[in-house]
Amino acid sequence: MKRAYTNKKTGQIDDGLVRVVVTLVQTQVQDEVSQLQTEDDASTNLSRFRINEIVESSVPKKKGRLVGLGRRTRSVPPSSAPPPFVDPEVLTAQLKDKDDRISLLETQMAAQQAGYEAQRRLNHQMMEMMHMMYPNEVLSDVPDP
Repeated sequence: MKRAYTNKKTGQIDDGLVRVVVTLVQTQVQDEVSQLQTEDDASTNLSRFRINEIVESSVPKKKGRLVGLGRRTRSVPPSSAPPPFVDPEVLTAQLKDKDDRISLLETQMAAQQAGYEAQRRLNHQMMEMMHMMYPNEVLSDVPDP
């Protein structure tokens, strides 16, 4: 965008809105790169896809078009784009939460199964008592669920 709107003779961007957008995007990219830098000061570059996301979120829209860019041709990333970076600590925390939830659900399911088994035994005892109390009656056995 900067290259397209820069005056070749003066080297300046003539359109004020485009100039503001370009400086805003540059500062956002620099801020994000500085956040991603590691402790040993190794520089980290943002992917083209992430830079495009920053541009798309920063550029104002007018009549459904991005000012200075026109319409966006696709809203989904190409399949060859690398997946976005996710901090391993975040993934580990999410995995722990899922494991905790699974163990809680397993405990609940075991309690339900124990309740079903106790009810089945109670039903069986009641049917036996009914058969003893009414030996000549035909009682329909209810199948166990």
